[in-house]
Amino acid sequence: MSAIYLKTFSELTLTELYRMLKLRVDVFVVEQNCPYPELDGEDEDALHLFIEEDGEIASYLRIIINQPKTRIGRVVTHKNYRGKKLSSKLMKEAMVYTKSQYPKKVVILSAQEHLQQFYGKFGFNTVSEMYLEDGIPHIDMEF
Repeated sequence: MSAIYLKTFSELTLTELYRMLKLRVDVFVVEQNCPYPELDGEDEDALHLFIEEDGEIASYLRIIINQPKTRIGRVVTHKNYRGKKLSSKLMKEAMVYTKSQYPKKVVILSAQEHLQQFYGKFGFNTVSEMYLEDGIPHIDMEF
């Protein structure tokens, strides 16, 4: 059985925090071979939206709202749960939340270029040329 949670940093349990960070490191640092600091100082001010399935964090993203533009980032799904459209489910939830709570704020994200069409399904438009971030092609998108 799966459940969706939206929590502030202080609401996360130690186990949730550990599993969230482990998932991000496993995918963004190890799997994608990007040796950069995953702990970037943004998590304490972010909202953490995740799907828990079978006691694991199956999919995750964070929403940063304390800036002029709302930013969605760190969208990730555990390799054992890919193909189940969990990231799509989280993106839909994130957009409903941000647009209902902050209707006048622009929502931005930095997307790996090959995911442009994925984010486009949620109304995001490309607003930059391709650039390299940690050796991976990225684009800026906004809604």
